[in-house]
Amino acid sequence: MSIDPVIYEYMASEVECPANQVIIEEGSKGDWVYVVLQGQVKVKKRTPKGMIVIDTLSEGDIFGEIAFLEGEDADRSATVLASEGPVKLGILNKELLIKDYGALSPTLRAIIKSLALKVRETTARICAALVAAN
Repeated sequence: MSIDPVIYEYMASEVECPANQVIIEEGSKGDWVYVVLQGQVKVKKRTPKGMIVIDTLSEGDIFGEIAFLEGEDADRSATVLASEGPVKLGILNKELLIKDYGALSPTLRAIIKSLALKVRETTARICAALVAAN
């Protein structure tokens, strides 16, 4: 996947992470949104049987959006860590995202928040099913 040129308009800074560095910790607070510029990150969820990998993201993929969309008090829904090699990430400009998101109609914002919640709930159900199957 390549990076949509529009994403560059939202980038506030870039950061490099060494292999296996935790970028986001599940359950922590935070509303930064990231885009993978180079390398890969693993998305993991806690389960009663330990951590499981639920996805691998690469160039152009965005993460951290669920907590951003749910608001300041939202917990991070997963742990994200740099994969085997170094990873370069773009950190999106939170103020610009808030401004543009706020310009949407209240109805559209409600739909987007509902979709974010559905992604969180579906991910939890899939993880529970994976754990039960093993």
